[in-house]
Amino acid sequence: MTTAPTTCPNCGRKNRIPPAEQGTPRCGACHAPLPWVVEAGDADFTDIADRASTHVLVDLWAPWCGPCRQVSPALEEIAAEMAGHLKLVKVNVDAARGVAERFDAYSIPTLVLLKGGREVSRQVGAVPKQALREWVGKTIAPQSAQG
Repeated sequence: MTTAPTTCPNCGRKNRIPPAEQGTPRCGACHAPLPWVVEAGDADFTDIADRASTHVLVDLWAPWCGPCRQVSPALEEIAAEMAGHLKLVKVNVDAARGVAERFDAYSIPTLVLLKGGREVSRQVGAVPKQALREWVGKTIAPQSAQG
């Protein structure tokens, strides 16, 4: 899978970030942490999400789902704000039924926070950006302090 270039919010340089990589992506020019937003499906979810060394926010969505399309920009903004601490993995449940079944995603959007491939928190349904930011922050903050 190829990825679109990610623009560094610090210096504006375009960077290519592999979807599955250890560590966190940094800008090749200024070394600032980069937002990490990738798509995954049944075939590559384990490599992209479960084996990630950072927290992963899994967005289980579908193109026909209005609330999913409403939440998506907020999730991408949160991923940018938490660059270096969070990887956003978007999973289209229509195309990745195995991943959807794994997380019992019967209602969408379903958002799942993972650490080391294990679920640490879940949010079902569309909520405002501030509520999402608080949910992600309070879930990640105690664990980020530990390492």
